[in-house]
Amino acid sequence: MNGYRKLPTAVNYQFAEDLYSVFKTFGLDLDRLSYSSQTGQMKKLIEELETPDNLQKISQLSLDADFADMKTKHEAFETIFADQAGANADLRQMTSATAIRKILEKNLKTYFNLLTVMKEVAGWELLYSDTNELVKAAKNSEIKRKDENPS
Repeated sequence: MNGYRKLPTAVNYQFAEDLYSVFKTFGLDLDRLSYSSQTGQMKKLIEELETPDNLQKISQLSLDADFADMKTKHEAFETIFADQAGANADLRQMTSATAIRKILEKNLKTYFNLLTVMKEVAGWELLYSDTNELVKAAKNSEIKRKDENPS
């Protein structure tokens, strides 16, 4: 359309110029906007292009199929965007990994403190020893991972 409007000798030159000005009104760089802004601008653009006058111009320029394709793709994008927005909202409702980790660390410290206190009680020595060895092994493996990745 941009090229067509630059040919003043073409048959429907003015139609191309008029439609181009509609696109220009809503922005020629919609792809650089955020998804929500882009969606809003596309809705307004499509509404404006669907006016009887503009539909006639689209038809005269044989752009009916292209316009229908643009609308279909925009509708598909809106569906995907809405699904993603819903998924994002669901994620925000979940407890963060940081919060879960803090709870886990607190509970593990409580458990280890219990084992430490109970290690003198008959029957608890083995559980304390096994758990203590696992904690030592975990601490050693953490140090090795840090040494292996100096970055």
